[in-house]
Amino acid sequence: MTEGVLVTADGDVYRGRSVGARGVATGEIVFNTTMTGYQEVVTDPSYAGQVVVMTASHIGNYGVNAADDQSGLPHIRALVTRAMSRLDSSWRSQGGFPDYLGRHGVVALTDVDTRRLTRHVRDRGAMPVAVGTEADVDELREMAAAAPSMVGQNLASTVTTTEPYTIGSKGDRRGTVVAYDLGIKRDILDAMTSRGLAVHVVPADAPSGQVLEREPDGVFLSNGPGDPEPLVDTATAVRNLLGRVPIFGICLGHQVLGRALGAATFKLPFGHHGGNHPVRRLGQDTVEITAQNHGFAVDLWSLTDRQPPERRGVPQPDLLPDRVETEFGAVVATHQNLNDGTLEGLACRDVVASSVQYHPEAAPGPNDASVLFDEFLDAVVRG
Repeated sequence: MTEGVLVTADGDVYRGRSVGARGVATGEIVFNTTMTGYQEVVTDPSYAGQVVVMTASHIGNYGVNAADDQSGLPHIRALVTRAMSRLDSSWRSQGGFPDYLGRHGVVALTDVDTRRLTRHVRDRGAMPVAVGTEADVDELREMAAAAPSMVGQNLASTVTTTEPYTIGSKGDRRGTVVAYDLGIKRDILDAMTSRGLAVHVVPADAPSGQVLEREPDGVFLSNGPGDPEPLVDTATAVRNLLGRVPIFGICLGHQVLGRALGAATFKLPFGHHGGNHPVRRLGQDTVEITAQNHGFAVDLWSLTDRQPPERRGVPQPDLLPDRVETEFGAVVATHQNLNDGTLEGLACRDVVASSVQYHPEAAPGPNDASVLFDEFLDAVVRG
């Protein structure tokens, strides 16, 4: 048994046992509350630059399967669990999770007091940490203190495709979409191709001219990691596309659309990560349970001359402006997080563009919001 240690930037120490690759990793620590889908979590490019703590008490019990990968390899910096299964029991299993982590070079610890660690992150906020097996506590403390903040990092550039590629539609083609790859997941691509959309995937910095040359029926802005503010080229391209083609964004794509419309974005204390986040559909009196993975949010109040009201008790719709004016016309808030009241979706009223902060494709998580891909298909078909 090889011991491992995690040290936070503010000096808290957590000890455990190594179940992945040897060595040391640094990154921003976040906690994920999903009960299953650990393989999808570690292969989600949105987690680039982060150390993930799984709050579920038992991880790895059903092994791994290549079909569950959301990208070609894991993108997390490290994984921390309370208990890692020594056996994998599932008819789908193609191997054990610890072997998978080691094979892909992912530093991982188990037997860690993840409850105490999660409460620390919840109380103090997401912060850099150092975790590993080949350094003492003092060395790890120095590494954690020296690790960069997530603010200002253009991590999308580290996970985007380097060359455009195309995926054909499944069945009869109903339209063609250009997808900006800011860290796109395979299940997102499947959600579009299974609805009859051919998808041209382009790098995160593709200019609008290259997109329009493909004569798309719609443009999709994908999920991805890091701070949206450095994605100036992407936001500029989106500004040039607004009003010329239907646009739909999720996760980081939602934030990029918000910035293209002129809104500011801000860092959340510890982000939203998991498969059980309640979201109110404003104006419809309905709630969706959603899959989320993001550390930043869009501030629609920045497009007004008003100050947001102070939150009291359960978040209410008045924590968001119901309508703001932009260079591209009116924009309305469409979804709200019921945990902290932040914006979870917006829609333009004078051009065809909308976005949500969460993941309607889930992977892992509930399918309450999958209808959003049907709504995007409708917009594409209508033109």
